[in-house]
Amino acid sequence: MNSAEWISRNVSHWLPSADSLKKLALATAGRTSPSAVAQRAGDPDKKEAPPVRLSGERLKATFRRGGEVMSPRQLRSTLDQLRSIIDAQVSEVEGGRRASEFARWYAQAKPDERRDCWWLMSEQFAPDAQLVSVARQQYEAALGTVDEGRAEMALRLALVSPRARLLQRFAAFENGVRFLVEMRAQLLPHVKSDPRLLALDGELQGLFSTWFDVAFLELRSISWDSPASMLEKLIQYEAVHDIRGWSDLKNRLDSDRRCYGFFHPRLPNEPLIFVEVALLDALPQRIGPLLDESAAAANISKASHAIFYSISNTQRGLHGVSFGDSLIKQVVETLKQEFAQLKVFATLSPIPGFRAWLTRHADEMLARLDDKARAALTAALGVPVLDPKSVLVAAESVPSLDEKSPLRLWLKGCAAYYLADAFQDGKPVDPVTRFHLGNGARVEQINWSADLSAKGLKQSFGMMVNYQYDLKRLDTYRAQFASGKMAVSGRVRALKL
Repeated sequence: MNSAEWISRNVSHWLPSADSLKKLALATAGRTSPSAVAQRAGDPDKKEAPPVRLSGERLKATFRRGGEVMSPRQLRSTLDQLRSIIDAQVSEVEGGRRASEFARWYAQAKPDERRDCWWLMSEQFAPDAQLVSVARQQYEAALGTVDEGRAEMALRLALVSPRARLLQRFAAFENGVRFLVEMRAQLLPHVKSDPRLLALDGELQGLFSTWFDVAFLELRSISWDSPASMLEKLIQYEAVHDIRGWSDLKNRLDSDRRCYGFFHPRLPNEPLIFVEVALLDALPQRIGPLLDESAAAANISKASHAIFYSISNTQRGLHGVSFGDSLIKQVVETLKQEFAQLKVFATLSPIPGFRAWLTRHADEMLARLDDKARAALTAALGVPVLDPKSVLVAAESVPSLDEKSPLRLWLKGCAAYYLADAFQDGKPVDPVTRFHLGNGARVEQINWSADLSAKGLKQSFGMMVNYQYDLKRLDTYRAQFASGKMAVSGRVRALKL
């Protein structure tokens, strides 16, 4: 989705109205107290706070306006510091040193001072619009002639923003890449409500997509013998099934398990993404046995299945930079070299958005029942009229539902529909489905009572799903997914309502 489409779809979040005055004031100014907002909303005679000024207007001003943290003088000084980093008269080394000094100040800056810096980087370091216009016209005029290549290169150069050169200077000093990744992590929560930050965010994501290309990443095995600092990071970053302590971690790194991570040379001790693997003799249907610290290790000589049961991205600042596909491919190749007998590569994955989605769409899913199934579900619930509220209340008792329960069958059917047919903007609603099917997997099996933890029940009524990676059909499934077709097994399709 481009910026214009995003703004068009979300413009209602930015337009002031009686109902959204408080949200608007907090999102755009970020400094007005809730009581002051309430007073203005209830008193039409009181003047509204002036709108946030663009950095260009603030730089020309003499005094700061209410709600602005940096004065115009401070803002001009900050801009001068940023411009000095990419001064054409200084070397890369000196530019990196100046960037390092600025980064030290930024680390101590207040959140609103940081936002002023983001605005400066977004608005004051854009490409020269006139140069871009001239280069574009020359390129269009040169199409189909011998000068087309030269004109294309001139257009490319015109489109390179001073912002990109600025960010590259920050990457030049030690820990500079870490600084930029952390800066984007701080920036991301504000991008949706502040379109002025889109340019800076897009520039960072574009640079990261190049800097963190899989060609520059190293796959490493992580074991119980790895440094304690590394093991602590696994505990810290685990995002799927919380690691409860050292004994839990040791169980996940036992002889029948493997753990691998991608590392970048500029972040040598930080796994960017890691995957936990269980070596089994069958497709698992529940997460409990895999996390059971008292269970004996499996006999890996008989293992025929490699199960990816947790994949965790560790760096929020690298959101949108995809290397999960490459991670899985390299892990599969590494496992095949160590265990030639492995035949099946699959996951045991959560369905994180299912319950929230069903709460919103329960009426639609009830409408998909035929008369016989509707009557059976109505009788099972003991209600005169079947309605979404009564069904969702009854669903709280999912652990006690037997295999032939009409409510259990309906919930599994809804889950199958959610995984196979619930789309938004042309993509599956569920983020885990998007990830695995985009990497060439298929939806293989839905498992009942697979995760009865509080988190599992809250996410998906305790259900989990197996995605299977058929190594001979990865490209076929990936191509199908790109064209909007979901790779779903027959057993899952048979469940759909």
